[in-house]
Amino acid sequence: MSVVASNRRARFDYEILDRYEAGLVLRGSEVKSLREGKASINEAYASERDGELWLESMTIPPYTYARDGGHEPTRPRKLLLHKREITRIGEKLREQSLTLVPTKVYFTNGRAKVELALAKGKRTIDKRETKKKRQQEREMDRAMRQARR
Repeated sequence: MSVVASNRRARFDYEILDRYEAGLVLRGSEVKSLREGKASINEAYASERDGELWLESMTIPPYTYARDGGHEPTRPRKLLLHKREITRIGEKLREQSLTLVPTKVYFTNGRAKVELALAKGKRTIDKRETKKKRQQEREMDRAMRQARR
């Protein structure tokens, strides 16, 4: 598995409840650009339309050597999942007011995949608590390292 892009900010902004792996429907120039490691999913999100899942606002810059300019960088891209997974995700999105956020884009066996996280948005207070926990863990690790010496 070779990771092309990751959304580290998602773990800070959202409480991740469940993860899914989905395939991406891409054009040739998009695949070439991804293989070069050029992609951004920081502003991306997934939504359901007509029983299908779509990845919105993912940026894949045009491939330099593509004919006719390549592709549109931020076009919506269809996600490939089993029908029952799509219906289950759609129900959770509607009932529990959750968000579907991409956490990373990668290649497995030559196919582009995206890891989606079903997430609940954190409030400012929750983010502060997360920062405090991380800081305390770092301090504990430092103290343990110092004690070993």
